[in-house]
Amino acid sequence: MIRFRPMPAMEVRDAPLSGAPGVSVAGEIDLATAPLLEDAVQEAILATEGAFVIDVAEVPFLDSTGANVLLRARALLGREDRELVLVCPPGPVLHVLETLGIADVFAIFASRSAAARSLVRSAP
Repeated sequence: MIRFRPMPAMEVRDAPLSGAPGVSVAGEIDLATAPLLEDAVQEAILATEGAFVIDVAEVPFLDSTGANVLLRARALLGREDRELVLVCPPGPVLHVLETLGIADVFAIFASRSAAARSLVRSAP
């Protein structure tokens, strides 16, 4: 009998932080789930203003398609001179971003509280 592993679920939740709009992602971001994340992030970005937070603290796996979603979100925000704040603690996701050589294009914070402090300091 062949047993198939069920696909891990990915969940995207509304997760504002210190007055900034944002989303929190839980689960794996890969070829199967990246399009769902991209749609959710793009919709949220287009419906908001100012800095935008993406929290990937609950993401155990990110492949290149997931990294591309983050890069496209950064580009979309950059068109309006908006900042992307990425909550990404040390671990597999940060490792992927560093290995790809793209970690420095994001404002990365190890925790929501560190990101919140940054958002409060940068508020007008």
